[in-house]
Formats: sequence, C-alpha cells, structure tokens
Amino acid sequence: MGRPKIKTIDDSAVVEETVEEKKVEKVVVKKAVKPGKAKPRSKKYQEITKDLDRNKTYSLSEAIDLVKKLSYSKFNATLEAHINTAQTGIRGLVALPFVTGRKLKILAFEGSDAIIEEINKGKVDFDLVVTTPQYMPKLAKVARILGPRGLMPNPKNGTIVNDLKKAVESFQAGKTEYKTEAKAPVIHIAMGKLNQPTEELSANIKTLLQTLGKTRVQKVTLSPTMGPSVKLNLSSL
Repeated sequence: MGRPKIKTIDDSAVVEETVEEKKVEKVVVKKAVKPGKAKPRSKKYQEITKDLDRNKTYSLSEAIDLVKKLSYSKFNATLEAHINTAQTGIRGLVALPFVTGRKLKILAFEGSDAIIEEINKGKVDFDLVVTTPQYMPKLAKVARILGPRGLMPNPKNGTIVNDLKKAVESFQAGKTEYKTEAKAPVIHIAMGKLNQPTEELSANIKTLLQTLGKTRVQKVTLSPTMGPSVKLNLSSL
C-alpha cells in the first residue's frame, strides 16, 4: 500500500476568504438598514386637505369658516388658536365676550386643613384655585402637587385676590387665562365651540389679540380639535 497523501492547507487563503466573507456581511447589513419614514396621514385627513393652500393667509371670518369646514370630528369641536409671540413669559387674563362649554370647577381656598390633606393624597378634581394672600402659606405646603399642574395661585393670573366671590364669578363668566409655553414663545388657547356663530368666535379672537397687543403677536393659526390649521392674515384685523 502506498503512503496516504497529506493535503496541505494554505492558512493565508483561509484568512483571506474569512476577511472577504466579513466584508460581504458588512455590506449586506448596511444595505438592510433603511431610514425611518414619516407616518402617513389618514385618508380622511388627506381628502379634507387636498384643496387647502398651506401658504395662504385668510381674513378672520374666512379662517373661522374654513376651520369649521375642515373639522372632521363627530363631536362639537373646539376652535383652537395657536399664537406665536415675540417672547416667552407672557401670561395674563382675558374676559372673552362669548364663552361656551362646561363651567370651570374652581376651588376657592379659605385655609381648610381638610382640603390640604385631600390634595396631599392626590385628590385634585378642580380646574382652578383662587385664594387670598393670607392663605398662601398653607397652599405652599402642596405647591409640589399644584405647581406642576399649573394650579398654584399667582397674582399675575388673578388667582390671588382679596374678594374670593368676585374672582370666582369673573372666571365663571368667561375670564380665561392665557400664557406661553414654558420653553417656547407660543400660546395655545380655546376660543369657543365650532357650533357658535362665526361673529361670536371672531369677537373672542379679536378680544384676545387686542389684550395681547400687536407688538407681541407674530403669527396666528386657527384649527379645530381634529383637523388641519389655517393661517390668519393679521393685517386684515
């Protein structure tokens, strides 16, 4: 019998082949990674906005009528105003002439220890807190709860007063707080319901813009609760 043949292995060839395989693998992985795509709008949204000119600005009455037309919610939607301002830190109160919707649940705080205890337990079932200066030290005990919710009374928004009854009545009658976002010069505020006459909604918006003042308003868009926004032509006001 002849001696068995010994097959030699070229280590360099193996190494070269392994490197090539890794190169191919890297290329495949790289091709497999695709950039994320923006979530497409619903068919209803696309249908409603197909004829909307995004670059056009409208007079106040035209903008409100268009927002009513573009709303696609099944409920009575809210007319929302989004106001770009010249700066942050803008805050105050405005008495809108035509307010509708649910009444605010207002806590008129008069120093009750029982209410402080309820707030500490997380029972915060009110939309606004008004109080007098003498009771502020007690409310300071629950500032960590009320503050993040925007409920801590403040003299700038008319919630620290001397006459609690008068303050509650004024808020229930349509006194509304406006304020810029904490880190952005923009105000988001409800102006009424879409089933209100256009004249009433126009009066609400004019009142707000007059209260803010022309120098602080840079841009205004109106929108329904569900639907696209419409740009307002400020020069038409």
